[in-house]
Amino acid sequence: MDKLNNHLREYNQLLENLVFDVESLDYTVFEQQIPFLNQMAKVNNTGLTVFDMNKREHIYASYNLEEIFGYDMNQIEEVGNDYFNSKVHPDDLLVLVKRGTDLLRYFFTLPEEEVKKFKYQSEYRIQNQQGKYIRIIEQHQILEMDKSGNLWLSLSVVDVSPNQNTSDEVKSQIINIKTGEVQIVSEQSQSADSSKKLLTEREAEILNLVKEGYLSKEISDSLSISVHTVNTHRQKILKKLSANTSIEAIEFAGKLGLI
Repeated sequence: MDKLNNHLREYNQLLENLVFDVESLDYTVFEQQIPFLNQMAKVNNTGLTVFDMNKREHIYASYNLEEIFGYDMNQIEEVGNDYFNSKVHPDDLLVLVKRGTDLLRYFFTLPEEEVKKFKYQSEYRIQNQQGKYIRIIEQHQILEMDKSGNLWLSLSVVDVSPNQNTSDEVKSQIINIKTGEVQIVSEQSQSADSSKKLLTEREAEILNLVKEGYLSKEISDSLSISVHTVNTHRQKILKKLSANTSIEAIEFAGKLGLI
């Protein structure tokens, strides 16, 4: 439970880095998509939800989640995220939150125009109405970004998995919907391949200099760039690593082998 709480805290801290100008968020854009989402749920007989990273809650859940998966629609409305989490097998929930946190960090590194090219797919266990665990496949994709390029609305598409071996581990992969390229996500790949992409070469270089005790002006002189550019890189580093201070960023980057 402590590990899960730590991962949830880490995930929520990452979301805090998304600073929204609430008045500029145009929810009519989402409202216009609701008829399409309802039709998609009906035609494909698939479950859909939309997660709002500004409100940090699901703002849409398709009517058929109860019929297909045994979800209680009243509980979804009243309890929200905690209800969804309560249906996931405890072992799988720990893995999903950890991988979801690392995925969010990875998305922070992508240029704005690249974000919608990817979807994240996971296969895991949830509890149905009879109290038995079944395997489902869930696909996440960014539905909308705000005017500042923040990740805003995330679409989740959920289906019953054809693989009902409930002893299997969580399976995750990142899919490039433009090229079809698939990257399998495991504990090893997250700690190695994904982590290496977290910081750019310049950001890693600057963080190493910060670690050695250099001030922004000294880094500026050393790299022949402006102090403003150095400070911009330092802010991006804190955001990507979900760190409040340079000390926290250095500690986390060290654990991931980034510096």
